[in-house]
Amino acid sequence: MQLQGEKPIFLQLAEQLEDGILSGAYPEGSQVPSITEYAATYKINPATALKGINLLVNAGLLYKKRGIGMFVAEGARENLRRQRFERFYHDYVEKLVHEAKGLGLTLEQLLDLVRRGFHDVN
Repeated sequence: MQLQGEKPIFLQLAEQLEDGILSGAYPEGSQVPSITEYAATYKINPATALKGINLLVNAGLLYKKRGIGMFVAEGARENLRRQRFERFYHDYVEKLVHEAKGLGLTLEQLLDLVRRGFHDVN
């Protein structure tokens, strides 16, 4: 994982953890790396790492076991999948449909384009 770009580091860290939960790299009930491990590995301030982790705690995706560490909550993968599904709709689908309507495309033409993209993109 590399933390770079315009997006704040704590958000990048949170998204990387989310990706790990979705991919199964961090199964429900499993422990995630500690704040100290993230800070040392990525050479970031521990407060920054904590801020990213706390986003997932506040979202109910991770929970703390005092003195032991952070763990993936039960149901986290499905909750995260639903959240990302809704975000995908708002960030991409609504914009896609708006642009298609602006171009005067019919629903069938838009679906044809989506099918074409689905088959053409790796």
